[in-house]
Amino acid sequence: MAKGQLFAKKPIALIQQEFSGGPLKRHLGPINLISLGIGAIIGAGIFVMTGQAAADFAGPAVILSFVVAGLACAFAGLCYAELASTMPVSGSAYTYSYATLGEVFAWSMGWLLLLEYGVAASTVAVGWSGYAVSFLKDLGVVIPAAMSSSTISLEDGMLTYEPQINVVASLGILLVTGLLVVGVRESASVNNVIVVIKVAVLLLFIGVGFTYIDQANWTPFIPPNEGGFTYGVEGILRAASIIFFAYVGFEAVSTAAGEAKNPQRDLPIGILGSLLFCTIIYMLVAAVLTGVVKFDQLGVPDPIAVAVDAMGLPWLSFIVKIGAITGLSSVMLVLVYAQTRVFYQMSKDGLLPRLFSSVHKTFHTPASGTVLLGVVIASAAAVLPLRVLGDLVSLGTALAFTIVCISVIYLRSHAPDLPRPFKVPLYPLTPILGVIFCVLFMMGPIILDIVSKSIGYDLLGGMLGSPGEVSRDPIALGILVSYIVIGALIYTLYGYKNSKIAHPAPTPAE
Repeated sequence: MAKGQLFAKKPIALIQQEFSGGPLKRHLGPINLISLGIGAIIGAGIFVMTGQAAADFAGPAVILSFVVAGLACAFAGLCYAELASTMPVSGSAYTYSYATLGEVFAWSMGWLLLLEYGVAASTVAVGWSGYAVSFLKDLGVVIPAAMSSSTISLEDGMLTYEPQINVVASLGILLVTGLLVVGVRESASVNNVIVVIKVAVLLLFIGVGFTYIDQANWTPFIPPNEGGFTYGVEGILRAASIIFFAYVGFEAVSTAAGEAKNPQRDLPIGILGSLLFCTIIYMLVAAVLTGVVKFDQLGVPDPIAVAVDAMGLPWLSFIVKIGAITGLSSVMLVLVYAQTRVFYQMSKDGLLPRLFSSVHKTFHTPASGTVLLGVVIASAAAVLPLRVLGDLVSLGTALAFTIVCISVIYLRSHAPDLPRPFKVPLYPLTPILGVIFCVLFMMGPIILDIVSKSIGYDLLGGMLGSPGEVSRDPIALGILVSYIVIGALIYTLYGYKNSKIAHPAPTPAE
């Protein structure tokens, strides 16, 4: 391989030229983009992770964890906003890394984004399946376990196989895939309705819940540390690192640049607006959860349902389940949408087959690529042990955020005169803090593991429930290595040979 091609950068002028002449229809305004971000952010994080973070790490002080996580995401979000306004095309972190770090880094980022968005969408689909099955059961419709559980499971660290497929989870992915094929305007309209429903449900939960708060449940607000990251200030920070990845959806707004009406102005509004709104909602929900129920009882998959049961309001429980189903539906919609647009841009650059950038003549969407990716994600939702892949999703998210922050620094130094409709405030402090937070959230527990072993003291005993639990799961590590090898092969056999930057089309004779 030629070293020059591996580090070849896509010219900013070419990226901006693609922005002005792309085939995708531009339907999305600032409200649509804010709704898109809220649709992705408010989902599994608020319906599941809030209770677990409170029970296992922070107690009532999980409210402060949201402040820390929101601040960290704000640093990355500001960097996303600057780059999205400068390079308003589909592709998000993939495009940014192509312009700043080179082709091989761009390929790696695009491949990691498939892991991040695809596995995250599959994970959400499984959660959606659980709420849907429970809701149908309340209506007298019983879905057998063989149709709502994964083929592969993990028991005592060992993979086991059962003759069952999570048909419900797969159906959820296929439904949002079909909607995305029909058109982004229709998808955005449905997403707007879903966002209104789930936000209304959460506001109802907050409003009713505040009247049931027992302030004794907030005492002590910061439980004393029990060792490692169990409560105390350490627990607040550890909970923040978990909650951090519940914000992953805001970056999906930047993948909509190719279909935004005025991306230079509206993308920053969409990114920062959705991030601010969701942070406030998260904090209010956390306050109600820990005020209605003692925090140590919230380590369950459905903490909001536990809080509603404690209030003794069956009607509210019914509404909350509807909110959870619709909420998770919009998350699946946005995650699948984001992934198809990343692959669309990679295909436009020649790094993936033309299938992924082929735009349907009637729907004006990359229909073929959307269907293929939808089938792959639906298959993963049906059979994979998604808990094993949790580390991989987190790693991909933090790495994407880190590269975006670095890209801002690179472009400021190498292209200072580039028009920037939106600029990161307090430069260079903001992107530097973004990098630091992302690295700490990604590697902090592992670094602590190494330090504790080097000084001969096991700090992990009380950290996450069992010694060494913060270490990367060997099965997940094996999957990651295999995934990287597959990606390297695809790039070597196809992307490297078909790259439009390295092998531009000949100019027609005059």
